[in-house]
Amino acid sequence: MKKGILLNGELSSVIAQMGHTDTLTIGDCGLPIRGGVRRVDLALVKGIPSFLETLEAVLTELCVERVILAEEIKTASPEMHQRILDRFPGIPVDYVPHEAFKQQTEHSRAVVRTGECTSYANIILVSGVTF
Repeated sequence: MKKGILLNGELSSVIAQMGHTDTLTIGDCGLPIRGGVRRVDLALVKGIPSFLETLEAVLTELCVERVILAEEIKTASPEMHQRILDRFPGIPVDYVPHEAFKQQTEHSRAVVRTGECTSYANIILVSGVTF
């Protein structure tokens, strides 16, 4: 964890409680969030906040050692895929089928819901350490 500019208290609290290899999911407005997983709902209207804006804010506080994406993003949303990859130079990226991705979100500390409407604009961030 590293303290940055994030203003949302609930999201900042989730990040502060994360340990090495814990996961945090950021999803579009359609990603299902199962009942047992903490939901941080930031969605206001379609597109607000965007997935990338939310990701940028989270990255001011979270050290990421690995990311997980649905393999479908490569073909369904190639521009979004590239924009995500641009934020993680040198960080390993794992791809799983979307159904497996949704199952993995159930093990996240929380799922952050954005207003994003781009297909497969979802990511699981694996927490690293800053030392």
